[in-house]
Amino acid sequence: MSRSRENSLGLPRRLLLGAGAALPFAVTGARAQNVPPPPPAPRGQVVVGLSQEPTVFNPLMPAIEVDQGVWWNLFDPLWGVDPDGNLTPALAKEVPSVENGGISRDGLSWTIRLKEGVTWHDGTPFTAEDVKFTIDLLNNPAFRARTRLGANLVRDITIKGPHEISWRMEKAYSPYLSLLAWTFIVPKHLLASASDPNTAPFSNAPVGTGPFRWGERVPGDHLTLLANTRYHGTGPYLERLVFKYIPDLTVLYTQFRTGQIDHAGTQGILANFYEEAKKLKGLVLSVNPSQQVEAIAPNLEFPALADKAVRQALYHGINKQAITDIVYYGLPKPTESFYPRQSWAYNADLPAHRYDPAAANRILDEAGWKRGARGIREKNGVRLEFNSSTTAGNPLREQVQQLLAQDWQNIGASMKIANMPAAVIWGEFFTMSKYQSVLVSATYQTGNDPDCAYRFSSKAIPAKGGAGSNTMQYSNPEVDRLLEEATATFDREERRAAYQKVQVLVRDDLAILPIYQPAPVEGLKEGLVGYKPNINVQSNCWNIATWYWAR
Repeated sequence: MSRSRENSLGLPRRLLLGAGAALPFAVTGARAQNVPPPPPAPRGQVVVGLSQEPTVFNPLMPAIEVDQGVWWNLFDPLWGVDPDGNLTPALAKEVPSVENGGISRDGLSWTIRLKEGVTWHDGTPFTAEDVKFTIDLLNNPAFRARTRLGANLVRDITIKGPHEISWRMEKAYSPYLSLLAWTFIVPKHLLASASDPNTAPFSNAPVGTGPFRWGERVPGDHLTLLANTRYHGTGPYLERLVFKYIPDLTVLYTQFRTGQIDHAGTQGILANFYEEAKKLKGLVLSVNPSQQVEAIAPNLEFPALADKAVRQALYHGINKQAITDIVYYGLPKPTESFYPRQSWAYNADLPAHRYDPAAANRILDEAGWKRGARGIREKNGVRLEFNSSTTAGNPLREQVQQLLAQDWQNIGASMKIANMPAAVIWGEFFTMSKYQSVLVSATYQTGNDPDCAYRFSSKAIPAKGGAGSNTMQYSNPEVDRLLEEATATFDREERRAAYQKVQVLVRDDLAILPIYQPAPVEGLKEGLVGYKPNINVQSNCWNIATWYWAR
């Protein structure tokens, strides 16, 4: 892929991930059809099947991809990102740059011009005050922010008018444009008076500027959103959008196959059903590369996993090829990095994983881990045993856990499976590092920028008061230095060099044990127009505003 032209800040106009990366590997089941234009008014509904229940409706708080799928439909950022990696205006009239005067040449002064005539779902006008409030809320130490990165550098916010805002950056911070592409703006008039922004009534009945407004939530079953007929952007073309929660992925597939679900995305269709599903009439399947990486995330403060030698041995003990071939039918690709292959910062030269139980045993022997009762190793009174947790109801992940348990038993490590519902595991249990290890698909980029400070910086450990998603509690001073270095420059090659070194260090430390880059099988009913996979976001529900039925 050729490099795209960059602006004077060094940021590509076609950011990070190329168009080919966002397209599906394969599309099956579709029949040629003449696609009619969208309806003149919202019509019909789409039922989206989710394997986990969205529970976080304040889009600035820690959450997972299913929550973000809802956010994209309730809220807007200042600008978003399309499948080609282009930043596209949403609440802003244009994406700021040096060329249009929105960003100074030193990257320190920013001016954002906002759309006029935008209203919140309750009819209140959207203004620059809402943007200022959103940034201020992210910087409120009492607020449980998903991340404060970028916002924590904003100084001297000035309201220049109802639809213009400016600020000064404490220092140049290259990822901030991308961070703002997944920072949804929240309403000042509903949140400013809340005694506790973490528990404000807004979080149970959110009001946004997005293409759909809050309808009905039935806990444990579904969430219904209704068309926002005053939406400032394109669409919506659907009258209703229903998110249906089906934690058992086999049941989710069955309901998709029988027509009860119109779109099966996010976790998608289990790989073991792929061959059957692609033969079904009336369904369209696509296998899309994900920006996520499936990995074992160890809690590095847990005694049995704090020893690097243990993590090295465990990594040698993973039969990655068996996992991808047997469990996932060869669809995902094993990886050594936490970046997707499609990222311009991806390091293709990391040491290749080698499944080698003999090496694993040797490493543990040399590190002083001796076999004890039932063959389980011990060192200084610490037994080499730990729990592995993931979302209950995912049979393929459970198969992976069983394979891991067998492999690791052979090297003297005891892994017990301790799965739980999504609402439990991905809540405080995960965010505050109360787990021992988790099997999880996670994104390690900042939107479509390769900055990974919120995952690997020692300042991003929530359990230690940091703002971010470093739940592994990983700390490496050299990684911290490189992350600071990479965000202080807008030079693409300097940034690439820094992030490639970070990948080397994280791989050597085994802060995570990477397994593969997922390639989920997504499905939709034939006749549903507008679906576009987008590797630059965490949910392919990002553009439901433009979906409609071709009938």
